[in-house]
Amino acid sequence: MTEPKGPTKRTRKAAAPAPAPLGGEPAATPERDEAPAAPQHDAAGAAPPLPPREAAVEALMRLAAEQPWNDIEVGDIAREAGMSLGELRELFPSKGAVLGGLARIIDRKVLEADGSDLADEPTRERLFDVLMRRLDAMTPYKPALRRISYALRGEPFSLLALNGVMVNSHRYMLAAAGIDTEGPLGQVKLQGVVIAFARVTQVWLEDEDPALARTMARLDKEIRSGERFMERAEDVRRLTAPLRAIGRSLLDRRSRTDRDEAAGDEPPRV
Repeated sequence: MTEPKGPTKRTRKAAAPAPAPLGGEPAATPERDEAPAAPQHDAAGAAPPLPPREAAVEALMRLAAEQPWNDIEVGDIAREAGMSLGELRELFPSKGAVLGGLARIIDRKVLEADGSDLADEPTRERLFDVLMRRLDAMTPYKPALRRISYALRGEPFSLLALNGVMVNSHRYMLAAAGIDTEGPLGQVKLQGVVIAFARVTQVWLEDEDPALARTMARLDKEIRSGERFMERAEDVRRLTAPLRAIGRSLLDRRSRTDRDEAAGDEPPRV
């Protein structure tokens, strides 16, 4: 994330239509004029049933859009999804895990999108597009996510667990943008983008403008801040490389000394 500074494009060049909730009606997207593809139906004219995991996630999202998060029990999710408690338990261990299942659904929708037209764009543009696609995929669940976000603000343990889910999700988001996450600074990049996207999401939850001007402005700001932070982190790493090499040398020397001393204490073999 150290591309030359240039103006970030404020339009979503490759944004897909906002996806519908799984098995639901397509959401309106003001940025595309063509009609959405017709949903697939079986011979009887009914939409095909969702896989059980996705059905449970959709059930939770419907409940969360209508009632407080803390009022929802696993039994409510099972009933809404049309399954038994035993069936739900086989799929998810908790309500929070069902919420984590939404992240995987969103990941898949983003990763299935064609981003080949951005292959030659600067890193900043690729990341901007990927994260806007993620918000597009989250749009059908916005009312539920708004309620959930408010409820989780006072639950640090839930937020910590959710952070782990988001780190895994954003590992794939960065990969989709062509940004490596391995090496000494890989975890710094991952945690940084998770925090940045959480800030952008808070703006998005309150942004009722169809063009999402406030959201895109905040995303642009967060990406640029992340670039500057990573540049400083790379500088610090380069400057401290000699010190780290000396430290490793001292540790290796100490380890060899300890091994030699341990060997000298062993009784002679007869």
